[in-house]
Amino acid sequence: MQEAAAAVGQEVDDETFEQLLDAVSRFVRERLIPNESRVEDEDDIPEEIAMEMREMGLFGLSTPAAFGGLGLTTLQEARLVEALCYASLSFRSLIGTNVGIGAKGILFVGTPEQKNAYLPGLASGELIASFALTEPDIGSDAAHIRTRAERDGEDFVINGTKRFITNATRADLFTVLARTGSMEDGAKGVTAFILPANTPGLRLGPVDRKLGQRGTKTCDVILDNVRLPASAIIGGPERLNQGFRTAMKVLDRGRIHISAMAVGTAQRMLDIATDYAIDRKQFGKPIGEHQLVQAMLADCQTEIAAARALTRATAELNDRQGKAVMEAACAKYFATEMAGRVADRALQIHGGAGYMAEYPIERLYRDVRLLRIYEGTSQIQQIIIAREVVKARALSPQGV
Repeated sequence: MQEAAAAVGQEVDDETFEQLLDAVSRFVRERLIPNESRVEDEDDIPEEIAMEMREMGLFGLSTPAAFGGLGLTTLQEARLVEALCYASLSFRSLIGTNVGIGAKGILFVGTPEQKNAYLPGLASGELIASFALTEPDIGSDAAHIRTRAERDGEDFVINGTKRFITNATRADLFTVLARTGSMEDGAKGVTAFILPANTPGLRLGPVDRKLGQRGTKTCDVILDNVRLPASAIIGGPERLNQGFRTAMKVLDRGRIHISAMAVGTAQRMLDIATDYAIDRKQFGKPIGEHQLVQAMLADCQTEIAAARALTRATAELNDRQGKAVMEAACAKYFATEMAGRVADRALQIHGGAGYMAEYPIERLYRDVRLLRIYEGTSQIQQIIIAREVVKARALSPQGV
């Protein structure tokens, strides 16, 4: 497995990528799935698993090779994440912020100094990044965050609280979105900062107890007169008040990533349900031979195939054009809602057994619910899609 990852160089050709994908699939089967119950019981990822993920290069999937990463395309990342998320989504959470929202802002708009200082450590997994956007009263309405960064000479002093911050307890650095303009400025008054975790004035709240995805650590991040130099602004002082734009750019690719997660875990749930339908007998024959159970399996397969096709097509579009705002929202909306429906059907096929913790579908049913919430709820995706549809129609009223 490590050899396949090490083989990835400046350009990830198809043959090398397929070797890496095969290595990840074997890692999922041989190491991750056998440790799922341990993660559930201990509410943590075993350190030996984390080390193996570092050795495979999984923390640097989309970081360019120049900074020590694998440099995968969006499509390659989507395919690999789908394979990884055949196992518990908690394992993916360990690398998720480094691959996505915790590091992408630095990669997309960071200064050369910021990229050189942080990206190699993030790609290797020696550093863990976290993305601090959500606040106690601000989730989807991210343009109106209240955490403030007041200028004090050459520095900024930040005060506020961030909520539900993934990997905060493991983080070495945070991307923090703070208001540098007035509330009336809305999105135009927000700036993104790089905040090292050892900065005075930063403290963490208790680890959150959650419905699912045990092993994934989230908590409050409290900022009490945290002082940062202007050079901590992602992209440098000239990107003052451009943090919201940075965040949205980060979240667009992240939505493709989450779509792939949804496909991977949905495939796992369908496979588990199919195996159960083959083995479980009622009325003298396997329940998989009963037409109403077959209908549920067929609906699952159809929706997974559609979500996989949409996710990969969106990833390819993002690779070609450098963005896919509406398409990424469509993929995230459809794929995550699809995964919820598959989870419900898969548990239903199990009957009463599906409600029992001894069967993995009970845990997967809980784990998958979060996909429809983070990095933009389904309702936010609907708003984005509708806005983009109207915009496109206004620009081309005659159609194709």
